Amino acid sequence: MSQRPIILGIVGDSAAGKTTLTKGIAQVLGSENVTVICTDDYHRYDRKQRAEIGITALHPDCNYLDIIQQHLHLLREGQPILKPIYNHTTGEFDPPEYIKPSKFVIVEGLLGYSTLGARDAYDVKVYLAPPEFLRAKWKVKRDTMKRGYKPEQVLAEIEKREPDSEAFIRPQRQWADVVVSFYPPTEGSEEDASHLNVRLVLRPTIPHPDLLKVVDESGEDSTSAIRLELERDMGKPVDVLEIDNHATAEQVNKLERILCHEMPDLLPYCGLQINPEIGKLVGTTGETLQSYPLAITQLLIAYHMLKAVHLDSTKTVPQSALS
Repeated sequence: MSQRPIILGIVGDSAAGKTTLTKGIAQVLGSENVTVICTDDYHRYDRKQRAEIGITALHPDCNYLDIIQQHLHLLREGQPILKPIYNHTTGEFDPPEYIKPSKFVIVEGLLGYSTLGARDAYDVKVYLAPPEFLRAKWKVKRDTMKRGYKPEQVLAEIEKREPDSEAFIRPQRQWADVVVSFYPPTEGSEEDASHLNVRLVLRPTIPHPDLLKVVDESGEDSTSAIRLELERDMGKPVDVLEIDNHATAEQVNKLERILCHEMPDLLPYCGLQINPEIGKLVGTTGETLQSYPLAITQLLIAYHMLKAVHLDSTKTVPQSALS
């Protein structure tokens, strides 16, 4: 019997960066090995109906959470699903799509951790938590460029959705194994996405790589571009890895080597210069940029996906083979 698919969850509010993060992870794992599912396709109402009822897409009652849960468990068992499709351009539903899971399944969306049954289906859970002013900036840019809205319409929608964001989206942060927060070096600065720092909260709910070598031999150095610290998150101890946008190629390669030493499958993406296929961003004028903090974040999450493969394979070894 072949090994079951490994499932990654990426949850965050609208325009938090879920798709950008997903693309790089899929590049590392091999796009032919990855099936991407968006839970936003499981809306119960189309855009016109939501306006008539007075409900936002962020509210659990506006989504078929039971079907999301059912489909996640089918995918985990290697079974196909008939997935609905919500068209963000028209605001209506397109015909459903027949999907068979690949070796890896990435499930991104707004409410992926809303039920216990859904949470139990994931091998790795990630939550994206950028500062709200930055997420609003990203949402305005995306919805005006790709969805035809005016800036004032997007800002009004953000304000309308805020109560549901606070009540239903942000609480899902507590269920994540890794919390990812990209942020500018200076609060409120106009730095483009390629110049953002990243803060990674690494909870002990999954086994993380040994990152102690990141700390300088002289001890903690708060001025270093890459820092590992022990902090408390939601009252519990966690490791926090911070990577500044000005980290040098040498510093980044040191961190890459740590990941690749523990997970040789990542070797094609570790070298003298970080692989240009990951960490990609689209600039304000459409140019392609690369971010070291984003690339390392994508590598780290891919590490966890590959680690889950090894952990799952050891669980399925027959006892007789171990005697």
